[in-house]
Amino acid sequence: MSDDEPAENISGGDAGGGRPAAFEAAEDPATRAEAVVDALGDQYWRKAYGGQDAFECLVRTILSQNTSDKASQPAHDALMARYGPADDGADGGGDGDDLAESLADAAQDEVAETISGAGLYNMKSERIVALAERVVEEYGGADGFDAFVRREDPGTVRETLLDMDGVGPKTADCVLLFAGGRGGVFPVDTHVHRIARRMGLAPADADHEGVREALEESVPPGKCGFGHTAMIQFGREYCTAREPACLGGPEACPLYDLCDRVGIDELAGEAVDPSEAVADGSGD
Repeated sequence: MSDDEPAENISGGDAGGGRPAAFEAAEDPATRAEAVVDALGDQYWRKAYGGQDAFECLVRTILSQNTSDKASQPAHDALMARYGPADDGADGGGDGDDLAESLADAAQDEVAETISGAGLYNMKSERIVALAERVVEEYGGADGFDAFVRREDPGTVRETLLDMDGVGPKTADCVLLFAGGRGGVFPVDTHVHRIARRMGLAPADADHEGVREALEESVPPGKCGFGHTAMIQFGREYCTAREPACLGGPEACPLYDLCDRVGIDELAGEAVDPSEAVADGSGD
């Protein structure tokens, strides 16, 4: 595991929110993707998500872009301590009870200083302040934005989020999942993108949106959330980019029998991106 990766995916671990949920493993899964998610649930956790504050979730996900949990979590904590509501459990340096209002009024350079440990802090601070201003202007603050995310049609929410500067598909889907509690949302990060294509759950040359569509079509809605968080953990622990566990033999990976191993050459002990394997014909 890279030193940049924390030991556990905080979104799925005990500190990551959500609540344990007894999703039943299917006796006869309708798809191999469902079988994989059931196996991941046995390996790690089964949780239902939702209930996080939508604007804070948006800010947290912006901070995590191109940055590990190990770096983004302290930046989030520092931001909440300086600008969060006084009753949020931190120092609550904000002027009121609304994180969006506090950040909309904040000096961008001070926000940048606060989140400097998260990487790309100048760009992220500009985006966070601009998003706060938009949320205050269009929704009256964090509470109004939270109600919009939880109650409006999911397609409308996703379209609106994608129209915001700095918000891509993964960020939008994380807000829908962790704040909105929307079923059938399977956010795709680097780990999910790699693993779904390597296992053959999505086309080897699919982009992030292609992987998302494939997984959301083949995984039951109630299992998408924990499928996302557990697949990230699986990618950190077993299915890494360059040295996946299967190179050590079938017994080294708990999901070996469910995987097509696209781009994996066990004899040579090599792993390439699945799209490269298809391009050179080795994945046929």
